[in-house]
Amino acid sequence: MAKTIALANQKGGVGKTTTAINLAASLAVLESNVLIVDADPQANATSGIGFDIRNIKTSIYECLIDEVNPADIILKSEIENLYLLPSHIDLVGAEIEMLNLPNREKVLKQVVDRVKDDYDFILIDCSPSLGLLTVNALTAADSVIIPVQCEYFALEGLGKLLNTIKIIQSRLNPDLEIEGFLLTMYDSRLRLSNQVVEEVQKHFQQMVFETIIQRNIKLSEAPSFGKPVLMYDANSKGSVNHLNLARELLQKNEKTKIASAEKILE
Repeated sequence: MAKTIALANQKGGVGKTTTAINLAASLAVLESNVLIVDADPQANATSGIGFDIRNIKTSIYECLIDEVNPADIILKSEIENLYLLPSHIDLVGAEIEMLNLPNREKVLKQVVDRVKDDYDFILIDCSPSLGLLTVNALTAADSVIIPVQCEYFALEGLGKLLNTIKIIQSRLNPDLEIEGFLLTMYDSRLRLSNQVVEEVQKHFQQMVFETIIQRNIKLSEAPSFGKPVLMYDANSKGSVNHLNLARELLQKNEKTKIASAEKILE
């Protein structure tokens, strides 16, 4: 049965979708079966692994609103073991349409549960908000990865997100855990980046991933080619960082036999 992980932060531009795409691709390369659930109406995860949004006729929207079986519309990517439940701009209206549904916070969980036995990991790419879709994602998830950008306003709004997580733990999903805080867009030349790293590590200690995602031009370019960075430039820092992250996640969940000393690539 899959471990379901939501990638959430209501602050936009922190690297949620980039992490979802590249962590999923790295896990797939390391021989895990992985499904990306694109729960963002912008559908960037869908286009970022090579699918033309204009050709998506049936998406997660139909699964949520019309009870379409997700197994019937999941797409296989170019990468072995990597699959996608696509999004579409129609998802913008889903929150309003879901308001009158019974157990409206658990609609996505019902969708995910139908395919959970087919994968090792399911990664849910959340929209940059704390609306009903994100609440659904956190209710469906076993854990949450919180990307934190190494910039000035990084910690702004984290309190609101953590409060939302606590509410969901108390009312909807008592088993939800924080998988970890992931530091993204790190530039070692900037004093500010280093200050943010120190601040986050001081506040959240063991909950912060050892792997830090560095700012990298190849990582930024890859989505415009519809490829994870592993397929675009396997030797780039962005590629190595996400492979490290995948190995750390596997180690943390005891899904690998890699020795601790070999966990992080140099």
